[in-house]
Amino acid sequence: MSRKNTVRATQGAEGYTVVGTRPPRVDAPDKVAGHAIYGPDVALPRMAYGKILRSPHAHARIRSIDTRQAEAMPGVYAVVTAKDLSEVADRIGRVGESSVNFKFLCDNNLASDKVLYMGHAVAAVAASSPHVAEDALKLIKVDYEPLPPVTDVLEATREGAPLLHEGMLTKSLGGLGERPSNIASHIQHLKGDPAQGFAEAEVIVEREFRTATVHQGYLEPHAATADWSPDGFLTLYTTTQGSFDARAQVAEPLDCPLSKIRVIPTEVGGAFGGKNISYVDVAAALLARKAGRPVKVTMSRAEVLLASGPTSGSVMHLKIGAKRDGRLTAAKAELFYEAGAYPGSPVGSGAYCIFACYEIPHGQIDGYDVVVNKPKTGPLRAPGATQTAFAMETLLDELAEKLGMDPIELRLRNVAHEGTLLITGNRHYSIGAEEVLRATYNHPHYQAPLGGPHRGRGVAFAYWGNWGARSSAILNVNDDGTLALVTGSVDITGTRTSLAMQAAEVLGLPLTRIRSAVGDTDAMGHSDTTGGSRTTMATGIAVVEAANDVIAQMKGRAAQLWGLSAEKVTYKRGVFRASTPGGMQEMSFAELAGQVSATGGPVRGKSDVNIRKWGGAFGAHIVDVEVDPETGKVRILRYTAVQDVGRAIHPGQIEGQIQGAVAQGIGWALYEGYAYDAQGQMLNANFLDYKIPTMLDVPPIEAVIVEVPWPEHPFGVRGVGEVPIVPPPAAIANAIYRATGTRLAELPMTPERILQGMGVI
Repeated sequence: MSRKNTVRATQGAEGYTVVGTRPPRVDAPDKVAGHAIYGPDVALPRMAYGKILRSPHAHARIRSIDTRQAEAMPGVYAVVTAKDLSEVADRIGRVGESSVNFKFLCDNNLASDKVLYMGHAVAAVAASSPHVAEDALKLIKVDYEPLPPVTDVLEATREGAPLLHEGMLTKSLGGLGERPSNIASHIQHLKGDPAQGFAEAEVIVEREFRTATVHQGYLEPHAATADWSPDGFLTLYTTTQGSFDARAQVAEPLDCPLSKIRVIPTEVGGAFGGKNISYVDVAAALLARKAGRPVKVTMSRAEVLLASGPTSGSVMHLKIGAKRDGRLTAAKAELFYEAGAYPGSPVGSGAYCIFACYEIPHGQIDGYDVVVNKPKTGPLRAPGATQTAFAMETLLDELAEKLGMDPIELRLRNVAHEGTLLITGNRHYSIGAEEVLRATYNHPHYQAPLGGPHRGRGVAFAYWGNWGARSSAILNVNDDGTLALVTGSVDITGTRTSLAMQAAEVLGLPLTRIRSAVGDTDAMGHSDTTGGSRTTMATGIAVVEAANDVIAQMKGRAAQLWGLSAEKVTYKRGVFRASTPGGMQEMSFAELAGQVSATGGPVRGKSDVNIRKWGGAFGAHIVDVEVDPETGKVRILRYTAVQDVGRAIHPGQIEGQIQGAVAQGIGWALYEGYAYDAQGQMLNANFLDYKIPTMLDVPPIEAVIVEVPWPEHPFGVRGVGEVPIVPPPAAIANAIYRATGTRLAELPMTPERILQGMGVI
């Protein structure tokens, strides 16, 4: 890992004392020592243990559920089914980065009339021990009427395919369809005249691409502990990316006002988008209310893979045309994304990102959100973008070869700039796309020779739009001059540190003077989920405003002591100063903090923001591979990831985010994918058969930081965590082609598929 590879497109970072440094993470000691409390660690007095009964069928009607034997079993405190849920309105609301239908969300927690995937929750039991609860599940009798399943996204769209929702009509620009369909929605974006653009093209390439259903692969399973007070207040301890979203997801199914629900987020042992949606919170709360005692529900690894939200498998048909000089003239994409059992795939963001890196005068994008008999999909780092980048960047590499151009030169010839109008109708604002590509082209890795047989080098370029949304922050000044920073944003990536660093920079104080914590839903103003690469940027703005609020209040206190107006007090690097008739007055932050009680009581800076403008970001990756021609095994020799981060608050954490995302992208490219049989049974619901990369599969990853500051943030921060998962599959596919002469269009690129492409088998 490079510690010095930072390309600054603008100057100014040298003036910072905290921003841009590499302090230890503030949460590291507790996590290393084992003191941090994760969801499965929660233990309350009189606590019972919950287990969930899950469907063995991928598609079946529920005729009846008999829970009497389970309820009569010694040690069982409660049994619940969908009948214990409140009636939920068929309405759309926002959860995390996505919009969800609350009725479908409720039905996903406990199935009502049908089960729609293997592992769909049907009933839940609370008992004196996990073993008693598991035995009780076996006593619940469910009468199923099996129905034919459909797990292939294209098969689900065909006439006569089994319908998951008999009343669902396709939503499109033209309104609702006339007949029930598994296509929940059809979106379309159009720019210019695609037919004209392709007529002007001198070279056209097109291809169909497929990607498998892929899980986020976090190590900590979903876990929730629910506790009701005698007066009807619920406290929920849960592993979540967003406390307020978790609260919203349990309020309606429980028919409980938000004001009576307190969500306390535990530490999160991995999420990557997968812990925005609740999978056990509702069951835990229902059981706890019925049992009259706290109940903890923890998923097993098999349950996590079977019944939480992986990202979409997809089928994509892509066509691009260009002049002989490499100028793109037209692009067209048809995107079919699995939504799983209920509508809501990330096809919209996939469509937004597919051509976002480039200037394309004519284009059309059609996206289809398709339900299939698999778990309801959930976000996975840059939801929907990795799939489309695999298609676009692989096809662009093929175009570069046909034109006899260097792959990066072709991208530079068409790269998006400030003001570029995308096919989706959006315009780019303040972007660093060209800076990233030039840094990639000039990097020693790209210029180095690659010798040896069966070796190849690939590149890919990608975009993610990031997010802003709502955040809250409070800074409490202690009498000893230290401060307590509390935000409503759950920390899943070290943001307690990056947020405290921004506060310390504004206040001109050492980072050690600030203690950073995450507040619960009763302690903080509404804060949206930690997702969309928003927290260091959007919550950072709230923290900066709260720090400025502290400074303004402290100036007032100093002015009161010195008998001046606050406008005459200055503050710099931890010292307040003012010129008085008696001479220059000075007082350190700590000294003044010791007197705040005497000058009007506590000082608390606060800010609540709703960020409506945020900066997208670009990343380009270079990878060298070696392919064994006899086994098809791919060995990654070298990997470099270049990314615009706006401003690097903590370069070490940024490098870690990039490296972790690349490792996940390697898994997506080469190993990972759900496997189903014809009956819709998942065949690899464990980490032995669902292979994720190990340390033996991932090389050292060099992270190169490019800084093109985002002007709407005080320090120029852009989101970081999602861009670097987008390019790896395409970059690796392009490298495999250079090594073997075989272009692969399906993920994962397993040894079998490589050998088939090479004609060996």
